[in-house]
Amino acid sequence: MSSSSLHRLPTPAARLDAVLADLATRFAATAAAHDADGSFPHDNFALLHQYGLIAQIVPLAHGGGGAGLAEARRIISAVAGGDPATALVLAMTYLQHRAVSRADSHWPAAARDAVLRSAVEQGALINALRVEPELGSPARGGLPGTVATRVGDRWRLRGHKLYTTGIPALRWLAVWARTHEPEPRIGLFLVPKPDAQTPGIRVIESWNHMGLRASGSHETVLEDVWIPLGNAVDLRPPEAWAPAGASQADLDANTDQQAWMVTLLGSLYDAVARAGFGWIRQFVQERAPGSLGKPLATLPRVQESIGEMAALLRTNAVLLDDAAGRTDAGAPPSVSDGGLLKFTVTSNAIRVVELALQLSGNHGLSRNNPLERHYRDVLCSRIHTPQNDAILTAAGRAALGL
Repeated sequence: MSSSSLHRLPTPAARLDAVLADLATRFAATAAAHDADGSFPHDNFALLHQYGLIAQIVPLAHGGGGAGLAEARRIISAVAGGDPATALVLAMTYLQHRAVSRADSHWPAAARDAVLRSAVEQGALINALRVEPELGSPARGGLPGTVATRVGDRWRLRGHKLYTTGIPALRWLAVWARTHEPEPRIGLFLVPKPDAQTPGIRVIESWNHMGLRASGSHETVLEDVWIPLGNAVDLRPPEAWAPAGASQADLDANTDQQAWMVTLLGSLYDAVARAGFGWIRQFVQERAPGSLGKPLATLPRVQESIGEMAALLRTNAVLLDDAAGRTDAGAPPSVSDGGLLKFTVTSNAIRVVELALQLSGNHGLSRNNPLERHYRDVLCSRIHTPQNDAILTAAGRAALGL
């Protein structure tokens, strides 16, 4: 689709909200089917591009929407309310666009411009490929097994990545790898993926997860993938990537990037919980067992549980709105506070859906209703970096002055 055919979104928030409400309804209509067979929702991304939403945080200077975190949060929340797998892929693209667009970004100008221009013109998606079978999550440390070897004026990449979310539709892969040098350096290598048959890129369709089944988070194998030298991004010695070796500018960038990550992921899983909350409210208002003779909603115990869910979701809204506003104002929460935000919001979201299941009983566990899918999806929040053990250990050490 050409950029001229896009429905450019007017500035007023009400117009964006109307578009998002319509898209969320359309996405929700197909979410169960995509979940059931693990199929990737390509049509959803065509619609997002049609309204310019894939490029919504691309800077205005590059033709994008120039949105900040608060607006990105609104978009991810709405999309996740319809189909959280679609929202996850979009959130990953937003995070990469943010990293690429920062004024202090280490991205080469040509690579940066190609990524941002393709997002505007083609709705191109991008994600980072970091996790590996042997390494696990890079957040836990260690050298990546994926290797980039310089051969003349190109890099050759070989490696195996896990959980490459969105791979059926990604246009760009930001591959975390080490160089084949006497003293290896680590960094990102931008790999173009024009279509499903890109030479050297082999997708193993192994994603058969309990939740977010439509996210296309398959394995990706890089077999002699060739890219220009200019597609290497910020190569450094391993020790320079550790916090102790980072400059103040790098620390500031990391704080900003983490604020975006925890706010967008928190918004996604909060939206899943809100979908579950909406379902259980309707259920208890309509369900009137013969033994009771009136709707479940009239019972004080049910009212108390609904009130607890409302309190948890209200807490989430306040925390997420505050983090987004502070970040847009140039004062993002610290990395440790961002971790606690993620822990609190996602724990609250899981608790909301668990309470809904307790109220609904067998009805909530039936695959004929969406609540069991919301539960499977919301549990995935525990897997995203930073993970709960790392968050709480860091918080505990800080509280103990260690």
